[in-house]
Amino acid sequence: MPSNPNFHQPIELVPLFQEKVWGRQDLKPFYADHAVIQRIGEVWFTFKENQTKSGEMLGDLIQAHPEILGRAFDPRHPNQCPLLAKLLFTTERLSVQVHPRDDYAYKHHQSLGKTEAWYVVAAEPDAEVAVGFKEPISAQRMEESARSGEIETLLDWRRIKAGDAIFVPAGTVHAIGAGATICEIQQNSDITYRLYDYGRPRELHLDHGVKVSDLGPHHYRVEPRSLATGREEIVVCDYFRIEKLAVTESFSFEGDAPYYMLLTCLKGSGQIAGENFNAGTSWLVPASSEQFKIIGPGSEWILAYTAAIPAIL
Repeated sequence: MPSNPNFHQPIELVPLFQEKVWGRQDLKPFYADHAVIQRIGEVWFTFKENQTKSGEMLGDLIQAHPEILGRAFDPRHPNQCPLLAKLLFTTERLSVQVHPRDDYAYKHHQSLGKTEAWYVVAAEPDAEVAVGFKEPISAQRMEESARSGEIETLLDWRRIKAGDAIFVPAGTVHAIGAGATICEIQQNSDITYRLYDYGRPRELHLDHGVKVSDLGPHHYRVEPRSLATGREEIVVCDYFRIEKLAVTESFSFEGDAPYYMLLTCLKGSGQIAGENFNAGTSWLVPASSEQFKIIGPGSEWILAYTAAIPAIL
């Protein structure tokens, strides 16, 4: 067990706001009291530069107390939570992009790869995402289409609605459209190879991007399953398990797991381990934590962790 008693209960993470050209100023129903001047596209929770509620940087805290992560601690990245939890807010299409797998990312950037999953919190009627190509293409055609802009029409665009979940393994060419609010769980890497950017004056990364891209359709289908009342498993892969929690009155966590967990509130308010929460707050539950409760009727959460089997809650 960690020696510091603060590590026995969930640790509140202070959101880190990221300006993006495709973001938005109105983040409601999240952060209604936050004065937004820039266009905020992403809100990060578990980056090394996120502060905790106690004032310490998360990266510094993990480096000093790796037991917080339990068996998930990686000595190659001693100040890093393996997973990054985010909220995304879009008013325009994101670039067409791709992320590398672990081996390529480590070789070229000394970084983790980036497999990710999206849970759609809210979507306008015409909101859509692109995941993979409609048909197999060659690397040469992919590069040519990225330079000409044709790549936008070759992608498999699909409409999205609140409650949808999409799994995006590293190597999948993808894009997110306008009018979406998304909770993203990903490997904690910011390595993105931009392939096409709708004429925006930003750098492209075709050399790396073509080398790591899967050149065919996206075959991964999310099949949610109920684990218990108010607990639904939505995405499972080698890097994370993602669940949706719907709290009727309260939700109890047994604690003492050998791995950390991430809890991000999407809706509602109440208390977690005796501390107040609102939509848009996120918490890191340390490995070997004590028992605690979420008390917040009607609240909804995304729970993420890495384990071979579902956690005992």
